[in-house]
Amino acid sequence: MDKGVLATALGSPAPFGQSQFAFMRGNAFEAKVKADGGAELLRLLYERLGGGAEAPAGDAAAPDLSAAGPEGRAARTALALREATAAGGWTLLDHPMLALEVAGSPAYLEPDAVVVHPDGRWTVVEIKSFPMIDASTDPSKVGAAARQAAVYVLALERVAAVTEGAEVGHRVLLVCPKDFSNLPTASVVDVRKQRAVTRRQLTRLTRVEDIAAALPEGTTFDPACPPEELDAAVAAVPPAYAPECLAACELAFHCRARSRAEGAVETLGRSVRGELGGLTTVAGVLAAAAGKEGDPADPTVAALRRAAALRAEALESAEALRAVTAGSAAVRHAGAGAPEGAAACR
Repeated sequence: MDKGVLATALGSPAPFGQSQFAFMRGNAFEAKVKADGGAELLRLLYERLGGGAEAPAGDAAAPDLSAAGPEGRAARTALALREATAAGGWTLLDHPMLALEVAGSPAYLEPDAVVVHPDGRWTVVEIKSFPMIDASTDPSKVGAAARQAAVYVLALERVAAVTEGAEVGHRVLLVCPKDFSNLPTASVVDVRKQRAVTRRQLTRLTRVEDIAAALPEGTTFDPACPPEELDAAVAAVPPAYAPECLAACELAFHCRARSRAEGAVETLGRSVRGELGGLTTVAGVLAAAAGKEGDPADPTVAALRRAAALRAEALESAEALRAVTAGSAAVRHAGAGAPEGAAACR
């Protein structure tokens, strides 16, 4: 089921998406990086991650990865990776298809490129259209690219585990436009931390079969159903909303509305949720801060009450300052409007 169709049927369509101009610009830059058999891409990779191998020649292998369906493409990619590792040369895999198990079901992933080194190392290549200015890029965008690449690394590790002599590199190559030009440049990003976090998150996901088993009998997500029935079906699956969902999930606006209606603190962000410990609702947080609920010995409750006291003190000081300012203004206004003679008497 397409989540965008489901969100529209629920009355909460997601009005976002990449602009057509940005999409075309990204495609044009990627084509430039991969032109001439990926010569420029391989040059950048050799400069940053070449190691002791010989520089890739212009005739680096570029196997055909076409096959029927994502499952067929994933199998063809796995075969190409094994053949390239056994050959012991430079190989560029353009848009390979990788498979990764997510909550008990296969998810198919398509990185921009994967390069096989002569020593059997596999390197993920991410090509982005945001600029690298003075050898630095926007940290938030680099972080997002690192998290994306970490998923590809995990998927590659499944194939490498059954491929003799293969090793998946934990450093990926990020290729971006240099400064304000369209010339490609690159930097190396270590994704070990993102890989570890993603692996933990995947192990904690509830299996699709378990979610389906917990649903009421007869539950359907058919968009043709009446809105009330469809909303009840979606409500049967507990949401895990966070503001980050707005950038990636078509159902985010629907889940946000539900989260706000329930007063869940996740609406404020995962970091806030982590800081609040056992307090799970906004009403509970406010009650704890006001001293109406919560254990005073709880560090979170104590911090909330301290913050509430400081806020009250700041507001009181601001009010007193406003009163003094208003009084001074009134005196000046009265003095300016007094008769000239009265001013002379003073």
